[in-house]
Amino acid sequence: MKTLIATPDPDEPHSVVRVPFMDGFIETVLIGGEPHVVLRPTLEAMGLDADSQLKKLKRKSWGSTVVTTVQVPGDEQSRDMAVANLDTWSMLLANIDENRVAEAARPLVVEYQKKSARALREFWTEGGSINPAATDSQLDALQQQIEERRIRRAHGLISLVAAMDDSVDPRWKRSRQLHHYAEATGEAPEIAPEDRALLVETYLTDRGLTRAERRSVRSSFGIKMSVAYRMAHKGEKPKESLGLVDGRERPVKSYTEADRPLFDKVWEEFYADRYPAQQRLDGDAA
Repeated sequence: MKTLIATPDPDEPHSVVRVPFMDGFIETVLIGGEPHVVLRPTLEAMGLDADSQLKKLKRKSWGSTVVTTVQVPGDEQSRDMAVANLDTWSMLLANIDENRVAEAARPLVVEYQKKSARALREFWTEGGSINPAATDSQLDALQQQIEERRIRRAHGLISLVAAMDDSVDPRWKRSRQLHHYAEATGEAPEIAPEDRALLVETYLTDRGLTRAERRSVRSSFGIKMSVAYRMAHKGEKPKESLGLVDGRERPVKSYTEADRPLFDKVWEEFYADRYPAQQRLDGDAA
């Protein structure tokens, strides 16, 4: 029995991703952000006649399949193959009579009917799933895969930041590179406190604003902060960087902890009366 590994980066949605299941795997692709099962190889792996099942599926009113070009790992050629979303996959399995399939295939078909749809959803929506029957060695191997992927991601982000042009604040670039280096090595980044990156989103979060409150004020706060920065730096504009906003990386103005007093000044002048419960940065009422 295998464990499910962490969800891969779906930048190439028609590349086949093999989701470990039972003692094999299920071939899947991501189309429009939705996981689909590549039908023929998966049905054949179950010991079923793929042609027969595909014909039956086409006759069903609920059948929803598409033909798309997929790239199978290790195969130099792309191929057109029928795929189905997880709802259709679940219905297809539910309509297979376990008593009418070959005896040798019956146990596997039953396991697919019981567990495959859930395993696929967990893999694509929750980052993965762990088989309750996984052995210690399998769990150790899974942990190693997660660690290796985390390190690869950190190295990739270091390279991405290094490639940014001169319009990006060099203090922010160094701060982010040290942060991602720490992610890769497990070491604490050696960043001077005043050089640590500070974004509007971070500051508002520190102030204790809810997500909805941050959304309502971050644009106006950001504009006021930008004006205040230019006034304090003889017309110099704050530089651009990338910041995590609502779970997505977006272009934002770049500041550091050295600018926090200026943040406080903007807050006190324009927002303190509106959010009296957030007077202190620890979120407690003043």
